[in-house]
Amino acid sequence: MQGKSSLKIKSESAPDYYRYPNHETSGEIDLLSVIVVLWRAKKRILVYAFTFALAGLLLSFQLPQKWTSDAIVTGPEETEWSQLRLRLAALQVLGVNVDISRDDIFNLFLKKYQSQQEVQEFITRSPQLMALFMENRADPMGRHRASVAMTEKLKLINNNAARKDAPQPWSSWTLSFTGPNPREAQLILNNYIEFVAARVVTQSLESIRDSVALKVQTEKDALKLERARLTSIQDTRIKRLNYSLQVAKAAGIIHPVYSNGQAVKDDPDYSVVLGVDGIERKLEIEKSMTDVAELNAGLRNSEYQLSLLEKIIVKDIAFPVFKYQQSPSLPLKKDGPGKSIITLLAALIGSIFACGSVLLKQAISERRKVFP
Repeated sequence: MQGKSSLKIKSESAPDYYRYPNHETSGEIDLLSVIVVLWRAKKRILVYAFTFALAGLLLSFQLPQKWTSDAIVTGPEETEWSQLRLRLAALQVLGVNVDISRDDIFNLFLKKYQSQQEVQEFITRSPQLMALFMENRADPMGRHRASVAMTEKLKLINNNAARKDAPQPWSSWTLSFTGPNPREAQLILNNYIEFVAARVVTQSLESIRDSVALKVQTEKDALKLERARLTSIQDTRIKRLNYSLQVAKAAGIIHPVYSNGQAVKDDPDYSVVLGVDGIERKLEIEKSMTDVAELNAGLRNSEYQLSLLEKIIVKDIAFPVFKYQQSPSLPLKKDGPGKSIITLLAALIGSIFACGSVLLKQAISERRKVFP
């Protein structure tokens, strides 16, 4: 009887035990079942993928277009500066030292290339850009924002610093501009480079003119001081001759003492050896010299140099501030991902979203079967 009752208890508890899932195997995933579920919902997945791909394609048309034109420049060649060096050599002969070198000019060009002030000036002087602003009725603040945006699109890269292997024996820079279409990007970069180069040439010529003007003013001031010094010396000589004349008359020395064999110890302050006749003649000559430069070769030399300096006219002369290794290029490939990549990524996202929704729906259905 006891064995029978124990068997009865075991059979009654067995159904309750198997009603619940086995927790030891609940973490396993049946990949075959997942594939079957996804295959049954293939139409839904394809619809989602196609819908997302179409949305991605439409989005790719709405994204702003970016095309980058670039140019590679180096410093100007020495042979291209022959005409300018001849002008500078002529100035150096007259004492005008102009401190201008090819490296300084090229560095000034690079500095101005990324100057926001130069960008604003370029926008102001560009008929195409100003017409665009007038069409959009942009206020000064709008033009300022446009210049800031354009400055951000202008890039300057040192190619030697970017190289990880052995650097080149010369320094080259890559200038680039990103625009909404290829032609506009190339045109704006080319025009802006020419504009900056012209500004550098203008500033360099102004620097040369300032150096010449400074030299002329310095020479004028130096001549003025030298004339004042020589005039004071002449006035002092005339006064000494007047005193010497009075002393000679008092001493009764009428003729030069060396003409009659007399030996007279000359006065150290007021010379009387010329006698009254000689001192009067010398005094007459000193008073007749109205220009102190008549007997001063150094002063006349300085005046001649000043006259040559005043005739100098620094004319506008074109000289290169850089040399193209590659002129502004016409972009052939748009920046960023293309339409096909965006469409493919959108389709992939749609497929993942559809698969997730199908599996989630299947999991909820299985859960409801276990826990109704």
